[in-house]
Amino acid sequence: MKALLVLFFGLVGFAFASDPISGMDMIKSYSIAGGVIGLGIAALGGAIGMGHAAAATISGTARNPGIGGKLLTTMFIALALIEAQVIYTLVFAIIAIYANPFIG
Repeated sequence: MKALLVLFFGLVGFAFASDPISGMDMIKSYSIAGGVIGLGIAALGGAIGMGHAAAATISGTARNPGIGGKLLTTMFIALALIEAQVIYTLVFAIIAIYANPFIG
């Protein structure tokens, strides 16, 4: 992880070392970076939430197999709600990248 972080920050200088960047290009580049980072964080959080939901459902079914069907239905509803939050973040990232409101 440390090597990836050092590599990322080491290559930032090369990314900005070309021609002088105008204000619009900076806004576009920050919008893309923000969209990608935000979507990555949302996907990570969604994956962690889905893992916890699945683990709790498996644990509940192992303790009481009679309510496995109800737990499975509830888990699928929870997974849909978790995934909806990630999809909302994807929509916001696409808006920030392609239909940027900060560019006049």
